[in-house]
Amino acid sequence: MNNQKLIYIVDDDPFINMLVVKRFTSEEYTLEAFETGEDCLKAINKNPDLVILDYLFIKEDQKYMDGMQVFDKIKEIKPDTPVIMLSGQDKGEIVLELARKGINDYIIKDNNLINNLDVAIKDLFGR
Repeated sequence: MNNQKLIYIVDDDPFINMLVVKRFTSEEYTLEAFETGEDCLKAINKNPDLVILDYLFIKEDQKYMDGMQVFDKIKEIKPDTPVIMLSGQDKGEIVLELARKGINDYIIKDNNLINNLDVAIKDLFGR
């Protein structure tokens, strides 16, 4: 029986996507990377066990949904899907707003990103 967890990483930084995919792909986890929230939402019917979502999406000359809008859509379509938000922002008001909306965890993109993500994923899946 396949007990692998499907995890989506959604970040407009291909380096972050590659780093997270390389670090967490294992017998326990299958990862799929997306560079926009829109792409992630198109694939949400695959029922990921977790979505790791960037807070801010910036591409030149193109307007994308931000992490908060994508989070709201995920919760609308698949309300039980846990979401961990990643951000370069270390702002208390953002963390508070996300907590009120029911985000599972909030991780700052810093040198401890992978370790903090590892702890958050293990906590979430009780491993």
